[in-house]
Amino acid sequence: MSEPATPRRAWLALEFPGLLEFDDPALEWRRLFSELFGTFLLVLAGAGAGVADALSHGAIGRAPAVAAPGLTVMAIILFMGAVSGAHLNPAVTLAFSLRGDFPWRRVPGYIVVQIVGAVLACLFLWAVYGKVGMLGATVPGAGLSDWQATATEGVLTLGLVSTILGTASEAQNVGALSAVAVGGYIVLAGFWASPLTGASMNPARSLGPDVALWRFDHLWPYLVGPTLGALVAVGFAWILRGRGGDPGGLAAARGRLGDPPPAAGNLRR
Repeated sequence: MSEPATPRRAWLALEFPGLLEFDDPALEWRRLFSELFGTFLLVLAGAGAGVADALSHGAIGRAPAVAAPGLTVMAIILFMGAVSGAHLNPAVTLAFSLRGDFPWRRVPGYIVVQIVGAVLACLFLWAVYGKVGMLGATVPGAGLSDWQATATEGVLTLGLVSTILGTASEAQNVGALSAVAVGGYIVLAGFWASPLTGASMNPARSLGPDVALWRFDHLWPYLVGPTLGALVAVGFAWILRGRGGDPGGLAAARGRLGDPPPAAGNLRR
């Protein structure tokens, strides 16, 4: 069902034709497929780098391994962000909803297909290359405790979600450069934190290999850390920019499937 008519929704429909088309249930399968496919590609790059490194006896190296998921996210936002918003991450979906940019009733479907996409990517790696490199599983580095991994993943996700919410805001006129900002942040976070935790910042990314291997020894830091980081990022966004729900945030979080050019303003990704 569509949301009830309100003066704000009437204004959005007039000023940004097509934006509220997100509420058309007939389009939901496309949104969900976009999230599944996008998360599959993201985890294929992130976990696949670990598998390829193990198969090639270290030929990949850390720099390409951390650059691969960041560049993949950038590409996905650019080619598919207008369909579903390209969340690709349960923590991002949660943050958009808490910010008021994404309806709560859509959250379960998005999170389920994100996890399914991550698991399918790891099953693909297993089927094609075998159970090598722990299928790219994210685990705390040598000497790192679970609570340290939780804190690290939390602060990394705080930065990631802050970047996403900031570039999705009407206050930031960056357009397609939001993809560069988000992808660049993932690469930079990986450069310093990948030896510590794998720099997951994404519960689906960490769940994929663990479900495929059916090993959950160190999973909880990768669920709790990103969730807490996303919650803090939403609070920081409120301090920096006030309430959410502006047209830029709505368009970034929901996608603009089938939109004509906006009649006014400047919508983000």
